[in-house]
Amino acid sequence: MDPVRHLRISIIVLLVLVTIGTAGYNLIEGWRVMDSLYMTVITLATVGFREIQPLSDAGKIFTMLLIIFGVSVIGYIVGSLAQIMFEGQFQRIVGRKKVEKKIEALRNHYIVCGFGRIGSLICKEFAAKPLPFVVIEKSADVLPKLEEDRYLFIHGEATDDETLLKAGIKRAKGLVSVVASDTENVYITLTARGLNPDLYILARSGEEGSELKLKRAGASKVVSPYMIGGGRMAQAILRPNVVDFIEIATGREHLELQMEEILIPEDSGFVGQNLLSSGFRKETGAMIVGIKKVDGTMVFNPESHTRIGGNDTLIVLGEPSAISKMEDLIQCGICTEEVITRYGKKEDDEE
Repeated sequence: MDPVRHLRISIIVLLVLVTIGTAGYNLIEGWRVMDSLYMTVITLATVGFREIQPLSDAGKIFTMLLIIFGVSVIGYIVGSLAQIMFEGQFQRIVGRKKVEKKIEALRNHYIVCGFGRIGSLICKEFAAKPLPFVVIEKSADVLPKLEEDRYLFIHGEATDDETLLKAGIKRAKGLVSVVASDTENVYITLTARGLNPDLYILARSGEEGSELKLKRAGASKVVSPYMIGGGRMAQAILRPNVVDFIEIATGREHLELQMEEILIPEDSGFVGQNLLSSGFRKETGAMIVGIKKVDGTMVFNPESHTRIGGNDTLIVLGEPSAISKMEDLIQCGICTEEVITRYGKKEDDEE
């Protein structure tokens, strides 16, 4: 058991003994409550003061029992305190309180359930972005690794409501369930969906047929690492150059070319413009290879006259600097007239 929990239980037992001792002297000897409390405290503390008044035989027997139990409890408390101090538990408690405050301050973050091989890779990508996230892990053996990587984490079962609430599921933007068991992933998905109906839930599927169960449980998207890995390996043989291109475009370690998705705000000045008049390609150098519309349809290789709608998601390919420039451009909500002012004369609209 955790030494801190030992200490808490011991203190509770000590308070119960004080209450019993006070009530016992009051009933057996007929003393006032204050005198009974005082006698109980000096008895448990074994300081050697004399009795307030002479004790009856029943009072002496009660006092002996109180001393036996009291010395045991106090010794246990001293041992727990020593263990906390010598094992560095005190520093861990203080550090844990700071972590809990950081977790409470999170907003629009992601919750990663499970810090295995897949979970650790997801956290690495989130930290590199960076995206705010908190990890829920039940295995105590993994906690030192989480502390070493300085990730925010909670030690507990992700299937419990209390654990998910501590992780801020009411304020979270998404949840990733990647524990090893499909059954646990289903339970986590069900619990998370019940606590936050608007949450985006990504779940891992290991066994065949579990994808349907996870979607029924409320998962927004289900991914099978084994199917993806097998398909990627087959494509590496069938279409090696295509796979190389995809790895370069989507891999974080490649700096020469990256693929990113950028959301167009509903109140953006670019809403209603087409790709040509927006000036994205000309002013940033990044290519828009796809547009995901609000209704979920995907427009591949959109033409120059394709119009941009509010809450559309642009799939962009280009150098990191070009993508960052486009993100800044969209975030600022620069309208077409301001683009003309800042970057020069606009090309004629082909539409």
